[in-house]
Amino acid sequence: MFGNKSVVCVIPARLASTRFPRKMLALLKGKPLVQWAYEGALRCSWFDEVIVAVDSEEILETVKGFGGRAIMTSVDCQNGTERLIELQRRGILKGDVWVNWQGDEPFIQPKMIGTLLQTCDVGEVWTLKIAIDDPQNPNVVKVVCDAEGRALYFSRSPIPHGGKKFFKHVGIYAYSEEALQKIARLTPCALEREERLEQLRFLYHGLTIQVHETDEEIIGIDTFEQLRVAEQLEIML
Repeated sequence: MFGNKSVVCVIPARLASTRFPRKMLALLKGKPLVQWAYEGALRCSWFDEVIVAVDSEEILETVKGFGGRAIMTSVDCQNGTERLIELQRRGILKGDVWVNWQGDEPFIQPKMIGTLLQTCDVGEVWTLKIAIDDPQNPNVVKVVCDAEGRALYFSRSPIPHGGKKFFKHVGIYAYSEEALQKIARLTPCALEREERLEQLRFLYHGLTIQVHETDEEIIGIDTFEQLRVAEQLEIML
């Protein structure tokens, strides 16, 4: 629970990642990435339930092997949000707020979840950002916001172009139950396909995404090179 809101956490874990095949099973300090995410989520006292939404028997058995709870979802799901929607439609989980904790974000801390959920009593979708110095890396998604902290746009390109302050989008979302139901009815848009970012569909169709700033440094694992960098870090979960 967070305040008077029940909160469920879903960790989407897809085997056939495009940029880093079999990423969820890649070992970091001897444990698969999906296990780092699951154990991190269990440390967050606000979650009423934590579940891994998988698309393969191999990941299912891996999660069961380290004592986690996993549910098979369709291989046709195009992104993590669609796996949350499937669980919602099937009635497997129920919650006022649904957190989408990407399986390739092993460094998220409970403090960041508190930052993410701080306004979950109002709005539709919530996520995080952190200030960065170098906006050039196309594997790092950037975000710009309005005066109230609501997202205006996300891009793999440097935005604002020529600006002096840049923010990286942290790949974790929270949705109200009603927002997930709305998203289930939305059609894809050209911006989403061009940038390969599902959140642009939400903005295109008028949903609000509240973006809270965190100062907790994290490294998402999108490529094998980022996994190698993470392997060298002294501070682990």
